[in-house]
Amino acid sequence: MPTPSTVVGGVSLCAVRALHLSARRAAIASLLTLSVVLTACASESLPAPLPTPSITYTSTYVTPAPTVIAPLTGEVIPAGTALNPSLAAKIDNHIAARPQVGLERTDIVFEELVEGGLTRYVAIWQSDVPDEIGPVRSIRPMDPDIVSAFGGIIAYSGGQQRFVALMQAAPVFNAIHGQKATADTFYRTKAKAAPHNVLVRASVVVGQHPELPAPQQQFAFSLDAASSTAAKDGQPASSVNLVFSNASAPTWAWDAARGQYLRAQLGVADMDSAGAQLGATNVIAIRVGIDSSLGVPKTQLVGNGEAWVSSAGKTVHASWSKASPTSPIVLTDDQGVTIRLAPGNSWIELVPSAGSVTLIP
Repeated sequence: MPTPSTVVGGVSLCAVRALHLSARRAAIASLLTLSVVLTACASESLPAPLPTPSITYTSTYVTPAPTVIAPLTGEVIPAGTALNPSLAAKIDNHIAARPQVGLERTDIVFEELVEGGLTRYVAIWQSDVPDEIGPVRSIRPMDPDIVSAFGGIIAYSGGQQRFVALMQAAPVFNAIHGQKATADTFYRTKAKAAPHNVLVRASVVVGQHPELPAPQQQFAFSLDAASSTAAKDGQPASSVNLVFSNASAPTWAWDAARGQYLRAQLGVADMDSAGAQLGATNVIAIRVGIDSSLGVPKTQLVGNGEAWVSSAGKTVHASWSKASPTSPIVLTDDQGVTIRLAPGNSWIELVPSAGSVTLIP
């Protein structure tokens, strides 16, 4: 048996083992060295971590100012504005009184039959009160039934004492020409002949009565003209032709560019004092009875009847009702649904039952 010093192939087993051990140690050392080198390389190739960004957000949102609906026009206005009372006035419509002053800035105008087949207006300002209005004339017995729903102020030049007493009993402040209280606010202009020349310093009159509240909303309104009842459910109406009498026949022609119906009387354009044709966003024609027992025509406005409401170039058939002098006029369609007007000014035509309403597509 060979001993530990046995020589194999000329090399002793001890030498072979030594060589193997040395090789293993060298390999392990190489691996360790490579690992250190790779680790070093890896750490050198990685970028340093970036700091976590600190982001500050700045909001650009601005809380919108609060808004409300103007009670007589349905237009959106800043909250806290148009808190003043309404000013109604009995406005002359005689040819010698035209063009009237401030009529183009009204919120609502009522046209009513008076003597001789002529008409006069009860015009109402609230959201846009001009410096002056007129010419004003005397009242008639139906006027308390019109203005009582609005409250505020009524300006006129007088009238028969029995009719003045009716107006003074209404829930409105009476501003009457020729009285001491109106000496500084009513005057006669030299631009027109009497009796068609009494003007009113409207903004001064309104400013004298901060104790009077703003009027209540009178009608339902849509958000815009396109969503008004007439625009959605009505029939095209390029013209609304009315007959009060042989002496009074106003017409309203749709003008898409202005978004209004434009007014004419007996075929002649009805102009304002600035030379522009009078217009209305809504034209409301209601059929009314006429009581002649008082010696002058009295429109019977407390009651109900047939109506036509025109907005945005279309007209919807309707019914109207007014329960009392202090109640607003209620407008409903043929299904009994409340009619919504387009936001803007309105003219209410109190057409006698003996007159007519004709729609031209």
